[in-house]
Amino acid sequence: MYEADATFDEMRAADGSVRPAYRDYRNWYDDQQSNFLMRKHRDAETAFRRTGITFNVYGENEAEERLIPFDMVPRIITASEWRRLTRGIEQRVSAINAFIHDLYHRQEIVRAGRIPERLLRDNAAWLPHMVGFTPPGGVYTHIVGIDLVRTGPNDFYVLEDNARTPSGVSYMLQNRETMMAMFPELFTRIPVSQVSDYPRRLAKSLAACAPAGTTGKPIVAVLTPGIYNSAYFEHAFLADQMGAELVEGSDLRVADGRVAMRTTRGYEPVDVLYRRVDDDFLDPLTFNPDSVLGVPGIMDVYRAGGITIANAPGTGVADDKAIYSFMPEIVEFYTGEKPLLPNVETWRCADADSLAYVLDNLAELVVKEVHGSGGYGMLIGPAASKRELAAFRRKLKARPENYIAQPTLSLSTCPIFTRRGLAPRHVDLRPFVLVSPEGIEIVPGGLSRVAMRKGSLVVNSSQGGGTKDTWVLKD
Repeated sequence: MYEADATFDEMRAADGSVRPAYRDYRNWYDDQQSNFLMRKHRDAETAFRRTGITFNVYGENEAEERLIPFDMVPRIITASEWRRLTRGIEQRVSAINAFIHDLYHRQEIVRAGRIPERLLRDNAAWLPHMVGFTPPGGVYTHIVGIDLVRTGPNDFYVLEDNARTPSGVSYMLQNRETMMAMFPELFTRIPVSQVSDYPRRLAKSLAACAPAGTTGKPIVAVLTPGIYNSAYFEHAFLADQMGAELVEGSDLRVADGRVAMRTTRGYEPVDVLYRRVDDDFLDPLTFNPDSVLGVPGIMDVYRAGGITIANAPGTGVADDKAIYSFMPEIVEFYTGEKPLLPNVETWRCADADSLAYVLDNLAELVVKEVHGSGGYGMLIGPAASKRELAAFRRKLKARPENYIAQPTLSLSTCPIFTRRGLAPRHVDLRPFVLVSPEGIEIVPGGLSRVAMRKGSLVVNSSQGGGTKDTWVLKD
């Protein structure tokens, strides 16, 4: 028995028939014994525990690591749907890169009156140290994650842009590896595009962004804050899969105008540093003087053209949710085209009229911090208590410029496996995009995050969400 849901169901049509994308999978599923599926469900959980795919939740009293729930029913996207998405993603990522370059140079978009200057003046993610500097190859956003939500057959919206240090790609890869190990027969009967070559693509894309003076094969390293970081599993996983060195700040030093890493053969120069350390901790001589996570002097080497830092410092300005609200204007300004992927309607609480509307309709809206991430600091009006609404109303009145609001979208649902069979749950999608001077590459699929609780719209792992494998069908 499959539960009914009022929102768009990606597997079941309104008349109860199975949509074409899921037809082959559903035929296979219906042929399986329930005890076989339950055993596979337990096997998947065991595999994730054995692999160590866990995360830490910031702000918790105990530093307990949690297992990210994995659902073994794939989220399936047709080839034609994926082609439409990739065109929109390429357009948006191109515009973001051009926008960031403009912000650190002539600021033509501000001069043209398309976005207000205050968005930069009051933005902690905008770095004056990047003014007038162009990274090697002109690339600021080497790895981008675009969060998408679906509300209908052809209705996809961009929920967020992740241009600073997008995470989650290791879960995409591990989800696929787990599915292929558990159900190899599925991949022989259903033509699914591969994602396993992402590490190779990433290494090639990063190498293509090496500084102009690089000789020989570029040396790539991954900079991690260390084993206590919530995404450390991903840092180690990607370094291993790319064949790159995993380093901490203490493994690096500046010498003779280069950044060098400690090896068993002594210190060796690094050409490209895929950093998973926030801007503020990257260089204690330039940013936070108390940081022990970064490399003293690395910004001087960077600005002199001695190393590529991916993603470039200062790209976080594009993650700002107030900037997000101007993305339709940004896309049109830099591409000359209307956005192929629309934004979710957004009210900027810094505007008096918008603030009044939000306060009057708080119980129906989702309110987010401008600089927030990971589902923290947000209010989901329909699920909030009267006390929570009152507390958030006070926050909005005290610092309206710190918030934006959006309607509560009816996110599409995909089936998940439960003890009672398949059940619909709300999902989003984060495709991963690689940018280099050689072009833009989009991995066919991405990370599908799913709200494991019935009725929940929050898909973040820190808020109880899980993940599932994303299949893009071949033609």
